Amino acid sequence: MARPDFWDDPERATQVSRERNQARAAVDAWKALRTALDDCEVALELVAEEDDPELESETEARLAEVEKGVRGIEFHKMLSGPRDPGNAILAINAGAGGTEAQDWAEMLLRMYLRWAEKRGYEAEVVDLQPGEEAGLKSATVTVEGDYAYGYLKAEQGVHRLVRISPFDSQARRHTSFSSVAVYPEAEEAEEIEIDPKDLRVDLYRSSGAGGQHVNKTDSAIRLTHLPTGIVVACQNERSQHKNRATAMRILRARLLEAQRLEREREMQAQEAEKMEIAWGSQIRSYVLQPYQKIKDHRTDLEEGNVQRVLDGDLDAFIEGFLLFTAEAEAGRA
Repeated sequence: MARPDFWDDPERATQVSRERNQARAAVDAWKALRTALDDCEVALELVAEEDDPELESETEARLAEVEKGVRGIEFHKMLSGPRDPGNAILAINAGAGGTEAQDWAEMLLRMYLRWAEKRGYEAEVVDLQPGEEAGLKSATVTVEGDYAYGYLKAEQGVHRLVRISPFDSQARRHTSFSSVAVYPEAEEAEEIEIDPKDLRVDLYRSSGAGGQHVNKTDSAIRLTHLPTGIVVACQNERSQHKNRATAMRILRARLLEAQRLEREREMQAQEAEKMEIAWGSQIRSYVLQPYQKIKDHRTDLEEGNVQRVLDGDLDAFIEGFLLFTAEAEAGRA
């Protein structure tokens, strides 16, 4: 970073700066815990000499904080994948269940936006296809922040909702499904070759509620990568140029993920299977009636405060899955 030409390549410089900040944060966290532990050792020696109950209580509380910090650092070590420190692209698609599923997809979108806000991440909805009656058919969100992909990858899969339907005049219980896909955002420096001849570009008018702010030009863009059939869209900006740039970012991320999965298949590693968005394929169930409980079927972790989770308090489930995965990999090793 001290090189005179460091900022000649702004994209690369930004990436290096982010890596430096992440490394510095990790080192500073360790140093702070080391200092706190040294202070506790000195305090305990004083307690042993002077028998000071108040100082002993304060030291025990500080030791508990140090222990919590150490657990946090140990947990952070699990986010060591090459893509974990970077940004994420989140795609939500309504599955089996019609209007119910589309409403459920919108609830999931709200949950993830709240989660990102709580963590201080920047989340932006770049494409949204509304449902016919309510909710949404699909949504694509970019999430920017340290380790956004490392955390959100735990959410990939099918999410199941059980509740008394607000759309059913007979107040019957319904089961709905929506899928969540998570992709790491490709770095600008990475060579993701996209031949312009392999792209079909469709322009259309952005959907919206109407009124004076409705987009009256065909600025929304849809890109279809013909060799792979991958389709991405962006409509959040009024500028066609900005929408195209965002759509290309998402396409690069999708192609990067497709390449990774292909390499895994070639090496006969564990495959990422595409599951039908329906019964039997869910990673997590959210039951609102007749009782309230959320259960992660991978880790068996349960939570009774459903509303708190739907308001974005997802960390227990995300960390539980990452711990479960790390222990499973350690067992195989």
